[in-house]
Formats: sequence, structure tokens, C-alpha cells
Amino acid sequence: MTKKDIVKTIAADADLTQLKVKEIVQRTFDEIIETLARDGKIELRNFGVFRVRKRAARPARNPRTDDEVWVPEKCVVTFKPGKEMQARIRDLPDVPGGFIEVEASMAVPQGTPGSSSIVPHAPEPLASTPLPGTVAPAQVSPAKPPTSEMAANETKSSLNQLTGE
Repeated sequence: MTKKDIVKTIAADADLTQLKVKEIVQRTFDEIIETLARDGKIELRNFGVFRVRKRAARPARNPRTDDEVWVPEKCVVTFKPGKEMQARIRDLPDVPGGFIEVEASMAVPQGTPGSSSIVPHAPEPLASTPLPGTVAPAQVSPAKPPTSEMAANETKSSLNQLTGE
């Protein structure tokens, strides 16, 4: 969902123009950013808490050149979902939108006592409708099995083709 989708949904529900709702949504996002820059924390009940944290400097590696680089310390925004959001998301049967994201740090080896295993999402099977212009391969089922004499001749001819004789 994009900001435009949010604006359309709210405009339809609130019976307001999309332009007015866009201004309100943008003003809300701007105020969240301003509050984080000023206070370092914003708590939205039943939604979650945004918090500014300092990430320590660390060594890293440039993937293109494989050279070591030093990443300086910086401020980052973290988000901790509220209880209501956590409860609604936890009860979902599958990841919405078809996205499959499994955190490796969260995966628990199977057989560990007191743990539940994480099962990766299997993609939906594709429809078996052939593409236009494609022809299904012919299915040939022999009426009777070949005799040993016939099989020997076929093997001899296959070997001759391979060796060029």
C-alpha cells in the first residue's frame, strides 16, 4: 500500500476530497518526523513506538571491491509495534501480499525442546493452462514391450550415432 492508496481509502470513508486528505496525511507524517528529530520518541497507543537510537560505528566490507570500509556511527529510527498490532499480525495465517520473508536469526533448528519450527511459505501452484502457441508433448505409450532383439538393435544404433560410425 502506498501513501496514495491510504489517501484514497480515507477520502472514500470520510467523504472528503483526496487533496484535503493528502494534506492531512502528509502533515501527520511530517509531524512524526519532526517529533522524532526533536524528542527522539513518539508513542502512538495501540499502534507502536518510534524511537531514535544511535548505531555504533563498525567495520564493513564494500561488496563491489571487497575492500574494508569504516561505517561511522549514526542515528536510526526503530519501531516497536503496540500490543494491538502485534496481536492482529500474529494471528494472520500467512504473510499478506505474497511476500515471503523469513528472518534467519529467528529460525530455530527443528527438534529443539520447547520451540516451534518455522515452516517456509510454499508458493501457490501455477495454473496448468498452456501458453498460446505452445504444443503439449505427445504422450506415447507402447502397446507391448520391445523384444530383446529390438532393444539390442536400438542400443547398437545409438552407439553408432555417438561414435560417428
